[in-house]
Amino acid sequence: MEKAWLQALSTMTYGIYVLTSFYKKEINGMIASWVSQISYSPPMIMAAIHPNRYSHLLIEKSGCFALNILSRDQISLLSRFKGPAPASKFDSINWVRGILGCPILESCIAYMECEVTCSYQPGNHTLFIGQVKGAQVFSKDTPLSTLDYEGVYLGKE
Repeated sequence: MEKAWLQALSTMTYGIYVLTSFYKKEINGMIASWVSQISYSPPMIMAAIHPNRYSHLLIEKSGCFALNILSRDQISLLSRFKGPAPASKFDSINWVRGILGCPILESCIAYMECEVTCSYQPGNHTLFIGQVKGAQVFSKDTPLSTLDYEGVYLGKE
């Protein structure tokens, strides 16, 4: 990719979320920023996930994912969800299973749990399209975004 294109892409802003998934007894959480609402009726969310991510496999098997929306004050939680050991990411934090079974972080400001209705792979990431089946707002804090975070994810091959 041309350097100018990468520089331009790095100026785009996104929310930064903890995307959680599960399959049977396996759970995982990962940082996700390539996420967007794509429909109002029904309410639908799109999340772009690289196929080499463990969450990708769990979403394929379970057919669902949850977006946990963090506040600006929760930026320190991101380092927890960068590690390779899926189960330990949830050690010493409070979480519950949503109506579909995805981990929901009790400290998040809001969440949306989605049932995958379809997926596409137009490039090197899979677009999982999910219909919101459960959601709740816990606080009115300001959501975390790429404007609050030094790292910018531009993808990888």
